[in-house]
Amino acid sequence: MSTDISAKWTSVNAACQPLVDALIDNAEALQLEISTLSNGTRVVDAGINCTGGLEAGRLIGEICMGGLGTATLGTNSGFANWPWSVNVHAKTPVLSCLGSQYAGWSLSHKSEDSKFFALGSGPGRALAAREEIFKEFGYKDEAESTVIVLEVDSFPPVEVAEKVADNCGIKPENLTFILTPTSSLAGVMQIAIRVLEVAMHKAHELHFPLEKIVDGYGSTPVAPPGGDFMTAMGRTNDAILFGGQVHLFVDATDEEAKDLAEKMPSNTSSDYGRPFADIFKSYEYDFFKIDGMLFSPGKVIVTSTKTGKSFTAGELSQELLNLSFGL
Repeated sequence: MSTDISAKWTSVNAACQPLVDALIDNAEALQLEISTLSNGTRVVDAGINCTGGLEAGRLIGEICMGGLGTATLGTNSGFANWPWSVNVHAKTPVLSCLGSQYAGWSLSHKSEDSKFFALGSGPGRALAAREEIFKEFGYKDEAESTVIVLEVDSFPPVEVAEKVADNCGIKPENLTFILTPTSSLAGVMQIAIRVLEVAMHKAHELHFPLEKIVDGYGSTPVAPPGGDFMTAMGRTNDAILFGGQVHLFVDATDEEAKDLAEKMPSNTSSDYGRPFADIFKSYEYDFFKIDGMLFSPGKVIVTSTKTGKSFTAGELSQELLNLSFGL
């Protein structure tokens, strides 16, 4: 991506700060718990030792998007048995989804009696800019405070907070971790809000020129929380694979738009056709054995802003969604 495009991008950390403040100020109403690590890092628990909730997850999803996206609840998912959905729009899809929301920062710590691992998402990624994708963008944010969202069911050790603060160039007390267990209500909501990000990441994997994606929105059913991690992980993936819909607007030719539409949907993958939990189990719980092309919305529309023509591909599967959700 050319640097003249990234130079126009705003600060994702500045844009999302009002949302972080609102989350903290309304923690009790949102059924969240706030605590502090020994180094001063703030931790927002959205479902480990507290209830969390759908509204908390919605706000966390918008924080993940760097304050440049909106998520609203809807009652028309395209499925008769499960009408609840979330609708997502990003002002600047490439920056919002890939520069902030994508869970691309691997964080881990091992001690004699425990080990911690999580993938970090949110605007803190753009401060550290450790991932290869930021070199492609030529983008690095600047801020004195930041937030990282972790999809975990345990609290991070202080060593992880120290590492993140150091990589981001901020004081530990200016760092906020938001924890969203996959099986919590906040967890299933914030994952559903990734439907547009999943499409943007797929476009990147397909080597489509990201500077040609000028706008986009998506919708997907919000999965019921699973009683355990495996069930929850399967359902949250299936919601997007079988029920996610994304519409991208591209400054490209009809041929480019059609090619992107045809290659993007989840049903183009050799692993498509059964619930994600079953696929994961069949590969002995090794993510890297799963076909990477599977991680996509179920149905895609791509519109060329040059010609106004739209191209549709993929499908929604009531049968597979019912099977996954236990309906």
